[in-house]
Amino acid sequence: MNFKKATISDLAEMQKLYIETIQSVCKNDYNPEQIEAWIYGVKNTDRWIDVINTQFVLLAIIEKQITGFGTLKDTNYIDFFYIHKNFQRQGIADKILNALEVEARNHGSKTLTSDISITAKPFFEKNGFIVKTEQKNIRLNTELINYKMEKKLQ
Repeated sequence: MNFKKATISDLAEMQKLYIETIQSVCKNDYNPEQIEAWIYGVKNTDRWIDVINTQFVLLAIIEKQITGFGTLKDTNYIDFFYIHKNFQRQGIADKILNALEVEARNHGSKTLTSDISITAKPFFEKNGFIVKTEQKNIRLNTELINYKMEKKLQ
């Protein structure tokens, strides 16, 4: 596995991974209406382009395929964090999270925060994040629950 920073040419593959992962991996925690509301955000291409242009966007690559990605906004907020549906539980998430933590520390950040799905919550708890609050977000008239989580960096 190699890492690289994302460029605009990676956008379509990142968006495909995002949709397919949510539809597959999160289906036990969110109903079809919630999943549809969640993935609707992929249509906001301007936001995705802004993420690539302004955030630290790290891609995990195996045999020329994006197998996961994580983004760091403002040096201390994990904005996107997704692992390809066919590459779950292979240590990719651990490696991406570790790299994001290193990047945050290199910029002097003392904490990392993120808004974490029900599905990803156990992974982040296992890696030292604590729940600050449960959040109920409304998208397309559908309630989506996630968690504001935080980790103190050493």
